[in-house]
Amino acid sequence: MTALPPQPLSPLDGRYRSAVAELGDHLSEAGLNRARVQVEVEWLIYLTGHRMFGSSPLSAEQIRSLRALADGFGQPEIDRLAELEATTKHDVKAVEYLVRERLHALGLDHIVELTHFAATSEDINNLSYALTVSAAVNRVWLPKFRAVVAELRAQALQYRDDAMLARTHGQPATPTTMGKELAVFVHRLERIRKQVEQTEYLGKFSGATGTFAAHLVADPGADWPRISREFVSSLGLDWNPLTTQIESHDWQAELYSRISHANRVLHNLCTDLWTYISLGYFRQVPEPGATGSSTMPHKVNPIRFENAEANLELSSAVLDSLSQTLVTSRLQRDLTDSTTQRNIGVGLGHSVLALDNIQRGLGQISLDRDALAADLDANWEVLAEAIQTVIRAEVTAGRSTITDPYALLKELTRGKRVDHAGLTEFVNGLDISQAAKNRLLELTPAGYVGLASELVALL
Repeated sequence: MTALPPQPLSPLDGRYRSAVAELGDHLSEAGLNRARVQVEVEWLIYLTGHRMFGSSPLSAEQIRSLRALADGFGQPEIDRLAELEATTKHDVKAVEYLVRERLHALGLDHIVELTHFAATSEDINNLSYALTVSAAVNRVWLPKFRAVVAELRAQALQYRDDAMLARTHGQPATPTTMGKELAVFVHRLERIRKQVEQTEYLGKFSGATGTFAAHLVADPGADWPRISREFVSSLGLDWNPLTTQIESHDWQAELYSRISHANRVLHNLCTDLWTYISLGYFRQVPEPGATGSSTMPHKVNPIRFENAEANLELSSAVLDSLSQTLVTSRLQRDLTDSTTQRNIGVGLGHSVLALDNIQRGLGQISLDRDALAADLDANWEVLAEAIQTVIRAEVTAGRSTITDPYALLKELTRGKRVDHAGLTEFVNGLDISQAAKNRLLELTPAGYVGLASELVALL
């Protein structure tokens, strides 16, 4: 059998690339190297800008030309880094040499030795990952997450008054409204959104074991912790003052746990929507030209929510692994985090793909109010809760002598279907006040939704 031309191994880089391509701008190897170049360049600009070691501030044009190496990072730089790494066998050292080449090209040979000054590879890497993950989450994942929540919110408000039969343990239960049930998910997801938005993206810049040892020898009079804090903050990151050789990755564990939590809530949403579609509460709007089954022409399958379920599970599997492994490093440093962090894009990619499917799925469903009404009308026994509760109030107020109202309604309704006529006859025969009877006789399953509609307004 003839071997295929080189193919993407992951479906994120193949079948689903269009849905997740934007993440590649940040969490690919090229995106990481671009961030590394940015950090190396900004450290040079900081050192010269503060006249460290007899250097002088660069001109605006020189700064622009240096920053262009990161701002314009593209295929030529990617190819050159590959050539350099083939010799160095070290990715960060290759980046350092690339920056040195740019300095030579700009006639800035006199500051070449400030490139990567007093920095260990992890000083560059941890800041680069913080920059790329922050960009990926804030520019890609969060906007897609917010779009799903916004659509859910719109549907919660749209369906706030649409009564439906609730199901606890899969069995008919006290009615609710479709809007209120969707609002529950909005409320859950909004809490997680706020937590993700409050993420601290921590960075360290303190040398080989986090002690500023080389820095202090080079300039004993400099306030290196202050310099480190200023530099890290200048990148838009939060400074971590106490680390080993590596930044401890706790912020990453926290972030990935939160996104994994969001995945699980969204998974719950997908299974509920799938079930509502199965019950006929939602009708699916067929896509023109689409096929639901290769043999059954009538089918419109809930594939968007099924696809999302699977990808949410894959995302959480990767993100949970990252959360668990990144917080541990043997003594001052081991390299387990190096290969692990290269899978951040995989974890976020499956979540982004799921969000894309959920958003599309929400746009392809329509509430079937007739189905909701028919289901409610077939389950009058759900009013048993209301009846026994009113009887309890009547007994307490001295307007009834009924003993054990719960047992009375259990005998009438448990495991049985009771229609409108049967409940009417039962209520008329109760030893309660006429006012209470009238209130119960006016009640219908569709009207027994409590404050469901008002609760949606709390969003």
